[in-house]
Amino acid sequence: MKIQIKKLREDAKIPKFALIGDVAMDLFSNEDLVINPGERISCKTGIAIKLQEGYAGLVWDKSGLSHKKGLKTLGGVFDSNYLGEWFVGLVNLDKKEYKIEKGQKIAQVVFQEIERPEIEEVENFDSETTRGENAFGSTGKF
Repeated sequence: MKIQIKKLREDAKIPKFALIGDVAMDLFSNEDLVINPGERISCKTGIAIKLQEGYAGLVWDKSGLSHKKGLKTLGGVFDSNYLGEWFVGLVNLDKKEYKIEKGQKIAQVVFQEIERPEIEEVENFDSETTRGENAFGSTGKF
């Protein structure tokens, strides 16, 4: 798989893998921001990425930011046909404000091959499972 990355602003940082063996590539903020407790924001990265057709970029938390600072990503799926700036949605779940500095790691992106399934509408499934329709908590204690 090959991706193309375009800087939209000269001071934007190109995403990178921090270590050999990392699954996800780090995304960096291209602006200074303050996120108040409970606040949601969209953080500019200053970059656009062109993915190969059949792939998607899935945005995930940086573990340290989420566990230590309460900064969570708000889900992000980047399609191969999107060529605009990548923004990262963030929410501050902590009780203190959090300052993001330009150039700071804010999230990570995993690239995944995507399949588009053939859809078949049915009245009944062609087989049963042991779980059936049992929902949340049905498999035991958390």
